[in-house]
Amino acid sequence: MTDALSADPWLTDTLDLDAYLARTGAVAEPPSLEALTRLQTAHVRTFTFDNLDVLLGTHPGVSLPAIQAKFVGRGRGGYCFEHASLFAAVLHNLGYAVTRHLGRVGDPHLAPRTHLVVMLDLNGERLICDPGFGRSPLAPIPLVDGADVTAGGWRHGIRKISDGTTQAWEVLRHTGDEWEVMHTIDSLPVRPVDVAMGHHWTSTQPTSHFMTSLMCVAHGVDSDGTALIAALTEDAVTIRRPGQATEHRAITPDDFESLPGLIDSLGANLTAAEGAALVDVVRRLRSTNTS
Repeated sequence: MTDALSADPWLTDTLDLDAYLARTGAVAEPPSLEALTRLQTAHVRTFTFDNLDVLLGTHPGVSLPAIQAKFVGRGRGGYCFEHASLFAAVLHNLGYAVTRHLGRVGDPHLAPRTHLVVMLDLNGERLICDPGFGRSPLAPIPLVDGADVTAGGWRHGIRKISDGTTQAWEVLRHTGDEWEVMHTIDSLPVRPVDVAMGHHWTSTQPTSHFMTSLMCVAHGVDSDGTALIAALTEDAVTIRRPGQATEHRAITPDDFESLPGLIDSLGANLTAAEGAALVDVVRRLRSTNTS
């Protein structure tokens, strides 16, 4: 019998790396910063950041086999617990030394640990990969106070802080002329049960924003190669391009029936039944949020 303590609790040996690479269009390369950046860009631009399964009440869970079936098998996206778990398994299978870390979105004194990132050591440098945030970086960021990385026109950074008990870091994005805190990551060890618990809270707590609003975000490029991020909520479609004015288009009740098509255009790959159910969910959200 396999010793449970010596077995890989993350089930990384269940990953079909070839299928993942085929889905993302990435290639297997020896570990390097350049290869890691190409891989992270391919991942973020392939899989949507979304809470569709949470809203539909059909989330398969955050074990690696479930995530792989959903992302690699169906071409669907998801949120941080799924993105980071899958990406960590890919990196492990490509020879990177990875660890997983949880963080807090919002006030670090009040917010639960409901965000997951991947950290790794490469050529003596500690890096953070954050593929599962709505406006995710397209490249790893050095885990150094004041780090500042631009990839695909999107600028992100790191600020070292202390949360009072352990070393922590703020992950930042540059918007307009200002830095915004995306989330705060701590250095505590993470086990699969921690990820499962964070997912449970996020996907069932009535006050969780994943339960109270629609999110579907896709990274892409224009025909001229300009990077863009398209985000759909129950209220609007928003398009962002580096250094350009943000575009907003309001979603009206007349648009509800077209939402499944809009979501599919972002790459989330809904079934017809899921699309119909989601229209009903959005009607309820709009009614609840405007009442």
